[in-house]
Amino acid sequence: MTADVRLRRGRGSLGFSFFVQGVTFALLVTRIPAIQDRYGISDGLLPAFLAAVPILAGASSVATEHLVKRVGAATVLRWAQPLVLLALLGVGAGTQMWHAALALGAFGLSVGALDASMNMLGVSLQRAYGRSIMLGFHAAYSLGGIVGASAAWAGAHWHLSLFTSYLPAVVVLLPLAFYGSRSYVDRQDAEDRAAAEKGLGAGGFRLLLPLCLVMACAYIGDSTVSNWSAKYLQDVLGSSEQLATVPYNVYMVTTLIGRAVGDLGVRRFGAVAVVRIGTVVAAGGFAVVAAAPGAWTGMLGFTLLGIGLCVIVPQTFAAAGRLFPGASDTAIARLNIFNYVGFLIGSPLVGGIGDAWSYRGAMLVPMVLVLVTLFQARSFGAEGARYGVGHERRAGDRAVDVGRGGNEV
Repeated sequence: MTADVRLRRGRGSLGFSFFVQGVTFALLVTRIPAIQDRYGISDGLLPAFLAAVPILAGASSVATEHLVKRVGAATVLRWAQPLVLLALLGVGAGTQMWHAALALGAFGLSVGALDASMNMLGVSLQRAYGRSIMLGFHAAYSLGGIVGASAAWAGAHWHLSLFTSYLPAVVVLLPLAFYGSRSYVDRQDAEDRAAAEKGLGAGGFRLLLPLCLVMACAYIGDSTVSNWSAKYLQDVLGSSEQLATVPYNVYMVTTLIGRAVGDLGVRRFGAVAVVRIGTVVAAGGFAVVAAAPGAWTGMLGFTLLGIGLCVIVPQTFAAAGRLFPGASDTAIARLNIFNYVGFLIGSPLVGGIGDAWSYRGAMLVPMVLVLVTLFQARSFGAEGARYGVGHERRAGDRAVDVGRGGNEV
């Protein structure tokens, strides 16, 4: 098998893995009310159940940093994804509260390893291509999220049990994902593995910290949309209950579109410019939501949020890989923790401010936090640690172009 065919298959199989994870996560989070009803979890206890998932995922991400040094990111992902799918099925199969706790715990532990290893392989492939492809992987995740949310809606609409809703997805996706895992490509060579053993080096985490801050702030913004958009539209802007379900779907669709074309923008203008533009658009989206006189203006704000936020997370992972080319797995595993930090902080932060002051005012908080990215934008293109526009144009002659089926490496 030639190198370009191997990379092309690796890119396709990894993209499918991102898609499967998008489906899986959407099936879980969109049916939280049904999970609560099935197991009799009280409103007071529900936050503890939900917080346990990202906490365990963060711990698993730390463990993955060390595990990939022994078995490689491809092997970790090959086994983590089936475990995530089986854990999802376990959430739907139980009958007692401890069953839910066990299944959600397994989901958290396996999803942390999955998220970290997926992005490790994505950064590794992008390095092999010599041009931006990370946004395409995250576009596949967004597409999976739309499919999963639609399947969850259908299950709720037809009053299907959780197990009946989850079973078809697991039966179809698990064997396909496991089969596709045979084509994963891990481009680490002996020199990279030696560097990975040394970690980020002295002062390395200090260099990574700006990207960690950006990651946390981006997920605070994302969790604000996923957790509060429906309530905000209905309670603050006076929409109908049906219309209140639309903003998150609009957000996911615009996220998909933005990520699908985002790699072209990075190749043309560079990561720094794309991240800065996305940050300004996202902040503008929060401002529109906060000032919206009615539901349709609020919808416009959430649309802008999807367009703006969608580029930040994939480019943050990519920037970490460029910053530590010999220890990218370590950098991504540590950066991935702040995904869960932002998820944990975002929802209670906005809810607390909304209850204590106003939900309009609460929307200004993630706006300010997202703007932090503007001050850290240089971290996405440090000299000697990025693909910058000039480098990508020079590397384009050497990189494999999957779209044209080229045969250069």
